[in-house]
Amino acid sequence: MRIHTPVCNILGCDLPIVLAGMGGPARANLVAAVTEAGGYGFLGMVRESPRRIRREIVAVREQTSRPFGVNLIPAATDRDLLEAELQVCLEEKIASVTLFWDLAPDVIKRLRDAGVIVLCQIGSPEEAEAAQAAGADILVAQGREAGGHVRGVTPVRVLLPEVLALANCPVLVSGGMTDGADLAWAIEAGADGVMMGTAFLATAESFAHDYHKQRIVEAQPGDTRLTDVFHINWPRGAFVRVLDNSVTRGERGDPFDPGAAVEIAMEERRPIKLFSTDSPLQTTSGDLEAMPLYAGEGSARIREIAKAGDLVRAVAAQAQALLDPAAATGPVAHERASPVCYASEASAGYNGEAQREEIVTALEELLQAERAGARVAALTAREMGEDDGRALLADIRHDEARWCAMLIASLRRLDATPSTEVGAFEGKAMAISDAGARLAFLNKGQDWVVRRLEKLIPRIQDDRLRDDLARMRVAHVANIERAAAFLAGRPAEAAHKS
Repeated sequence: MRIHTPVCNILGCDLPIVLAGMGGPARANLVAAVTEAGGYGFLGMVRESPRRIRREIVAVREQTSRPFGVNLIPAATDRDLLEAELQVCLEEKIASVTLFWDLAPDVIKRLRDAGVIVLCQIGSPEEAEAAQAAGADILVAQGREAGGHVRGVTPVRVLLPEVLALANCPVLVSGGMTDGADLAWAIEAGADGVMMGTAFLATAESFAHDYHKQRIVEAQPGDTRLTDVFHINWPRGAFVRVLDNSVTRGERGDPFDPGAAVEIAMEERRPIKLFSTDSPLQTTSGDLEAMPLYAGEGSARIREIAKAGDLVRAVAAQAQALLDPAAATGPVAHERASPVCYASEASAGYNGEAQREEIVTALEELLQAERAGARVAALTAREMGEDDGRALLADIRHDEARWCAMLIASLRRLDATPSTEVGAFEGKAMAISDAGARLAFLNKGQDWVVRRLEKLIPRIQDDRLRDDLARMRVAHVANIERAAAFLAGRPAEAAHKS
């Protein structure tokens, strides 16, 4: 199955469909249902007591023997409580932990030392680099389309290639991921799978209040809003994506006026204040409309409250059909995400055509070169001033990232596992202290890629791969010309337009 990716082997699941650890809604029944169906679930245990965490872990294990994880957020948790939460996870020998918001290298190290798999949800390439340096096993690239707390400001389809270019570990995608078409896109784009929140929030097993679920089912395109008005219990300036309500419309007063934070609901015996980040749960009563109704942009495509296991199976089946139409039956087989690469099936010796093994080797070489180029461009840009080539290097990094994603997807279509190695070019380039000289060296690397492509492209029979590589060549030639113009003292922008 093409949808069984390396992240499945790491987590011990059948399908790269991961339940986000939503604080409140992601409790035992939902985690067990997703996990038992072949996906992977995370308990949302943000700021929960050690007793509750242990109880939820036990409840999951009563329903499934498969591995699952716990989601914690150090930045939003009192340090003493966080310590107690971590201790429970270690005592219960939990398989994995997802961390979010501010990076906590000490927590990552402690978990890794205990044999726990650590996932870090990030919102930018810079956060991806930091998380990897701290020891993250898996990255979750969260786009601005996500529901709940949103770290980044970049659309997921822009963010993913940037992260893939820097990643030396598997990458999951989060933000608006709702159905099998999203999973197929993610895999085609080079990711290892998806992390889904809103779609699972609106399932029968979710611990979210029925009012919240129904509002998601009724949502239309444009009904969600990114806002910082729900802030109590979280660091100031933390944005969330929610369904529009009286609070987001400004009808409940100034959210940052302490006097306006009146009590509006009860969660069991705990009072909930206006502007709190607490969303309505099955045990919540009160003014639910004024609470944050977390929902991603994919909510407009959710039209029923399904069972979580059925949702996992439906997402997997649709993705499999889109990625491998020949194996599917029925009308879904015609809804193709992208053409399939048949290069591996071509007859030998077709006009000197490159065979699968040679193509895979060449694509791996190019991938390592592009990954190295993206990192060199990113590091060099930080050393340059605004008028000193920073914009040019940012464009080069963006292009290198885009082609990394394309090469990863192409290798997967050839049933090859893309490596996470970085070419030796990075070390050689970064040994050059002068940023301008390094840019000149980077240009030589770009020229090597062009020459490699010019030899490879005529020998590729598959139309899609050949066209992708041809576009990659054109982009590299354009960047070489821009860089050469800059190095010669000509305005780079003028050279780009010529």
